[in-house]
Amino acid sequence: MRDLAPMARFGGLVASDLRDVTADLSALDSTGFWAVAADFEGRTVCARFGDVRRDPAPSTPRTRPWRGPDPAAWTSSLDRPAYVAGVRAIRERIAAGEVYQVNLCRVLTAPLPEAESRGGYGGPDIDALSAVLARGNPAPYAGTIRLPAHGVEIATASPELFLRRDGATVESGPIKGTARTADELLPKDHAENVMIVDLVRNDLGQVCATGSVTVPALCAIEPHPGLVHLVSTVRGELRPDAGWPELFAAAFPPGSVTGAPKSSALRVLGELETAPRGPYCGGIGWVDADRRTGELAVGIRTFWIDRTGPGAPLLRFGTGAGITWGSDPEGEWAETELKAARLLAVASGVQETSGGMLR
Repeated sequence: MRDLAPMARFGGLVASDLRDVTADLSALDSTGFWAVAADFEGRTVCARFGDVRRDPAPSTPRTRPWRGPDPAAWTSSLDRPAYVAGVRAIRERIAAGEVYQVNLCRVLTAPLPEAESRGGYGGPDIDALSAVLARGNPAPYAGTIRLPAHGVEIATASPELFLRRDGATVESGPIKGTARTADELLPKDHAENVMIVDLVRNDLGQVCATGSVTVPALCAIEPHPGLVHLVSTVRGELRPDAGWPELFAAAFPPGSVTGAPKSSALRVLGELETAPRGPYCGGIGWVDADRRTGELAVGIRTFWIDRTGPGAPLLRFGTGAGITWGSDPEGEWAETELKAARLLAVASGVQETSGGMLR
């Protein structure tokens, strides 16, 4: 929408005064402060902003209020029977030796209220949703990118680090293993985490100095609103000839949301998933090229506005689960419900229910 000025918001910083937009990742090694939105399918938007300032109260109400979708209006790209069948199909691929783990996802969609011709509501503003998420579901890698003219309106409450860079040091924080409480984590969760850590070590090893890739933390339990995760840390030192383009070529899409081996997992996902993931499971964050620093989240717990079709704009959100040989198909569906329920409730403006939001 034309009246929504381009902006980005990350970690207490708000960026405005849009200067450049490019798909060229080498720009992130040039100068300036950049917001980065990389879709799972590979579309990348890098936006350089001229004004970056502190915003000490990111959860305060915006000028334009957020009006979420009807909580009963959410639909899923894979319903329960289709998702359960997908889990079974992946287990067959594992038994055949084609893959070890695959992260099966589904995209949820609901129409947003139309803009009112009078009164205080002027249509959906993704930054207003970010304020609601900051109050209802705070997250370590929360962020907003609003570039309506470029088809990018994203609000993420991501708990997962994709890539952090400080000079030559790079770090990733893959999440694998989710439950309501630490006591409910299963041996399957730990095994899954170790598999993905090995994959991420291999990814970073392609662009890091030989022998520099380490795992400072393995399967640490990390609490988040409504659930817990197993989180590991993988760290390395970039080779002198490697920058952001090389990092993306080695590590994207994130291993925690694809599977192992990554190429085989992507092939299976292309056969089983029925909707593009878009920003979900991509990379969302910021890069300060002048300081050679940056922080990109894995685009989970992420909403985006889709205005491409006729009628009311759509709000989309993704959820998924990592499938291994030890997976219970109904249990994996329940995990996707657990991950989605709180966020959909917050975005729809209703209280979370113990049974989830989808039927």
